[in-house]
Amino acid sequence: MRRPDQQTTTRPTTDPAPGTGTGADADADATVDAPPGKGEDQDRHPAGDLTTEAVLAPYLRGQAADFLRSLRLHHEHSAPADAGGHDAAAATRALRRAARRISGSLHTFRAALDPHWADQLRAELAWLSGVLAREHAYAGRLTRLVEALHQLSGPALPAARGARAAGEASASDAQGRAALGVGAARAGALLERRLTLARTRSHSAALQALGSSRFHAVADAVALLASDVPLAPGTTGRTPEALLEPAERAEQRLLAAVAALPPADSEPYNEAQDAAWHQARLLLRLHRYAHEVVLGAAAPALASCGHALDLHRDAVEAAAAAAAAARTPRIAPATAYALGVLHADQRHEVEAARAVFRETWPYATALTAP
Repeated sequence: MRRPDQQTTTRPTTDPAPGTGTGADADADATVDAPPGKGEDQDRHPAGDLTTEAVLAPYLRGQAADFLRSLRLHHEHSAPADAGGHDAAAATRALRRAARRISGSLHTFRAALDPHWADQLRAELAWLSGVLAREHAYAGRLTRLVEALHQLSGPALPAARGARAAGEASASDAQGRAALGVGAARAGALLERRLTLARTRSHSAALQALGSSRFHAVADAVALLASDVPLAPGTTGRTPEALLEPAERAEQRLLAAVAALPPADSEPYNEAQDAAWHQARLLLRLHRYAHEVVLGAAAPALASCGHALDLHRDAVEAAAAAAAAARTPRIAPATAYALGVLHADQRHEVEAARAVFRETWPYATALTAP
């Protein structure tokens, strides 16, 4: 398994990529994970020790312990007498981080594990991670859109920013600015109603899920994982190849997905391209987790491009929310205009995130592969 600063001259393979049901990307966390372990130059796994018993099993047990610890903290800070909402949110994020790492590892290294057990637990962790993520996603989306509206309704329209000398605004710019100012307040109020309602419903759904028998079954399964990892029968899943080959396939799927991304000079504002970028984000996350398992440490070179893909996802979803709000029946023209400008602004943010990803992507050859 290569490190991110090593380029390749071979064309990536085209192994089928996993779907969103793998659980590796079932959440909507806007930040890059804070991965455990040491720096990349401090790998702790010699090649001869890359076996499931020596590497994969301890990794899964450690993530299971983190899951249970975060769950305990969540219960403590979610009690009615506890006013520490920030601590409860932090515990929820830690819970989702552990769930993603367990789920992603179960997907990548499925052949080294009991496949029936791995598939079942992965599906349940995907369900849990998705339920817990929605409230955070709606809250972040509302904050992003309201802040963008505030900036857009300020002294300049998006088209005028950086394109004109100071004090050279035209009469049409002034009219557009006035129309945007009128509609921005109403657009913000409409977005707040829609997204706050969605957030409230997601919060209720999360509380219901955490009190369900299904969740308790998941917690029990993770508790068992903390002490016992069901490996594949026999010895076929316990050799170094059982870890190196799946990790290499995860890397090749990522390289192929990135090589297939639309070029920088492709048509802008094309929502049809978003799915390919979302898939690259999912595969990057799987690759990062496999890197942690096999090399015993995080991959710092992938942090910036991973963060860019997170911002890309956020901007895409914010643009979709603005467009959906603009379809609300019987809204005032000024409100619809403000939402249209907001949608265009978020699509500009999508393009900016794609540019940052291309600039920070460490495998340069993958971006120019035929």
